[in-house]
Amino acid sequence: MSQPVLLVGAGRIGGALLKGWIAGDIGPIGVVEPRPSSDLRKLARLHGIPLWEKIERLATPPRACVIALKPQVLRIEAGQLKAVAQSGALMVSVAAGTTIALLCGVWGRKARIIRAMPNTPGRIGQGISALYAGRGTTSQDRRLAEALLTALGETLWVRRETLIDAVTAVSGSGPAYVFLLVEALAEAACAGGLPRSDAEKLARATVAGAGALLRVDKRSAAELRKEVTSPGGTTEAALKILLRANGIRSLIGRAVHAAKMRAEDLGR
Repeated sequence: MSQPVLLVGAGRIGGALLKGWIAGDIGPIGVVEPRPSSDLRKLARLHGIPLWEKIERLATPPRACVIALKPQVLRIEAGQLKAVAQSGALMVSVAAGTTIALLCGVWGRKARIIRAMPNTPGRIGQGISALYAGRGTTSQDRRLAEALLTALGETLWVRRETLIDAVTAVSGSGPAYVFLLVEALAEAACAGGLPRSDAEKLARATVAGAGALLRVDKRSAAELRKEVTSPGGTTEAALKILLRANGIRSLIGRAVHAAKMRAEDLGR
């Protein structure tokens, strides 16, 4: 049997990775999840995937270990993965704010580590993951990591590890900002007299449709915005509010900065 891919943590992101690997015929796979859901148990049985509630010593060392744990949990459990890291497996961490230096302090300086920051649209294969390759990783390691993260959607590489914190603040946390926009649009629609169900349907469809247009139309977001904005029209009236000095650009800038600072705090 070829070397397996070990997944540690099968929550939202880990579960999405697992489903993507199954669909992409990536295997064999082993999964460590201390609190497996009934759906995870069913999926493991259906596809013959070993499922452990704690880290086991594998008969065949894994070629890669993808750690999909929250940063606070990873700090507690990292020591349990030392033997895996020292077996020669490529270690791929998706934990925010958890630096390679911190992980090497537990796993050893020779551990080959790649950090990745995916986002929740990966659950439907529409996400994007940024990756950073630590010292000692090979081109083969990078190809493997990219193949594993492609299960969630697009990938891109950053040249400095510190940029992962910026990625976390923009695309990692970004879906929450978009969902909040939908909430705000729906609330404004209700204030304008629309029934709640209609308001929410309009807001969801508008944001989802705009996102779909961004995906297929390669013009810049600024160009697409200007196309919707007729001189003297309703959109222009709204944008005069949003584009004020203390408007949406400033607000989003401050929000992303706060998220980036928190990611950096987690790495200390």
